[in-house]
Amino acid sequence: MLSTQIHIIALQEIRWKGHAQIKKNKYSLYYSCSQQRMGQPGNGFMVRKEVEKNIMSFTPINERISILRLKGKFHNITLINVHAPTEEMMEEEKDKFYDDLQKTYKRAPKHDIVMILEDLNVKTGKEKAYESVMGKNTLHDVSNQNGEMVRNFAIENNLRVMSTQFQHKTIHKGTWISPNLTTVNQIDHTLINTNKKKTVQDVRTLRRPNCDSDHFLVKTIIKQRLIITPRRNTENRKKWNLDNIRKPVKLKKYRLTIQSNLGSLT
Repeated sequence: MLSTQIHIIALQEIRWKGHAQIKKNKYSLYYSCSQQRMGQPGNGFMVRKEVEKNIMSFTPINERISILRLKGKFHNITLINVHAPTEEMMEEEKDKFYDDLQKTYKRAPKHDIVMILEDLNVKTGKEKAYESVMGKNTLHDVSNQNGEMVRNFAIENNLRVMSTQFQHKTIHKGTWISPNLTTVNQIDHTLINTNKKKTVQDVRTLRRPNCDSDHFLVKTIIKQRLIITPRRNTENRKKWNLDNIRKPVKLKKYRLTIQSNLGSLT
């Protein structure tokens, strides 16, 4: 994280238990995992220390969805981190996931910049009819079933898949590599409200960082200012002695002093 200059990382497959926050010297980790047992998907956010003061809230939904909300200068930012079921999962589990995601998205404040950062386990194709939503710079020619579900979700909620909107070399499109190192798929994506799409400057894969995973790091660059709160020097700040106000003699002396000083100004 520190070597890539990335301020916030959306993490999947944490596979811990429960939800909490872990603070370190240079970053903090917010995670949302299963309340029952370890080994379930789990997800969360890793946030650099200098950005942490802008965090308004972290909301764990379940082991597949969590929300991080940031205070922005012009618009607040809601980041929804998701880990979708794979193509081989049962239809009931997929339907439940998208129902949960729909409810989560609808609860986001309307004036926020809402971004969905996701391991969607989907292949988006180059179908001409959906090019405006899905983009044309995708690694795959045909969408799989999960890709169709994401497409329908994006259309229903007026979202744009930004990870396939920018022209890059093929090596910077793939986000997952098979264990035998022969197959590369683009299954991790970034979605945003269509009316805020210009906020996203670029989305590409970084292959150099070692993530200790079969997924590559996907970098999303957005143009949005966060509020910078200046540090105030409170060490030498004088405090009012409220005990003196409660003493009649002191209070009377204070009033006479004020009247005398005001009288000298006239």
